[in-house]
Amino acid sequence: MIASLRMFYSSVGRKLVMAMTGLFLCFFLLEHLYGNLLLYKMDGGKAFNEYGEFLVGNIIIRTVEFALFGGIILHIIDGLYLTYSNKKARPVRYAVNQQSKNSTWFSRNMGLTGSVIFIFLVVHLRTFFVPHRILGAESSMAHDVASAFQSGMYASLYVAAMLLLGAHLNHGFQSAFQTLGWNNHKYASAIKTAGTLYALLIALGFSSFPIFFHFDIMGVASNILHTTL
Repeated sequence: MIASLRMFYSSVGRKLVMAMTGLFLCFFLLEHLYGNLLLYKMDGGKAFNEYGEFLVGNIIIRTVEFALFGGIILHIIDGLYLTYSNKKARPVRYAVNQQSKNSTWFSRNMGLTGSVIFIFLVVHLRTFFVPHRILGAESSMAHDVASAFQSGMYASLYVAAMLLLGAHLNHGFQSAFQTLGWNNHKYASAIKTAGTLYALLIALGFSSFPIFFHFDIMGVASNILHTTL
């Protein structure tokens, strides 16, 4: 038991936690994207609202939801700890002169990009989760989504955050497989390609919502705003 706890608090253990929670969050993002795509059904937001009600009323989903928040917290804490530890362990001159030759800016600044994404997550939860899941807002979720994206500032923030998330995921996806020992030479190329395609899917998929709703492309915003309350 003590050995297991020591392993958890070690650098290797924390990297394993980062990898496992990161992959768990990757699966969640796919599910979340699927749910959001229901907004594109020209039914006044009915399918999206029903999907949200199903999630709220399902005890299994609610349990997974708590696990999700726990995973996010663990991922953030371990990410900040590992970022601090890595910077503390490396001489500044070496880090500047050598790292930039062997890695990308995003791979060297996962802690920074993760922090920006976390700030966006707080804003996002305050905009949608808190009013509907805690305060019991009377308007439908679909209506509030369409309404929020009418703001150019929020739509721009959302797109910027999703593009940053895509870059974060592109490196994090591959790093997770490497940490878990699944990124051997035989599968390295396939994992790299899968990570890039996944990151593009998430970044472009989520970025499409503020663009389509803000500019009312194909009338998606009007369909919801003129139908639901």
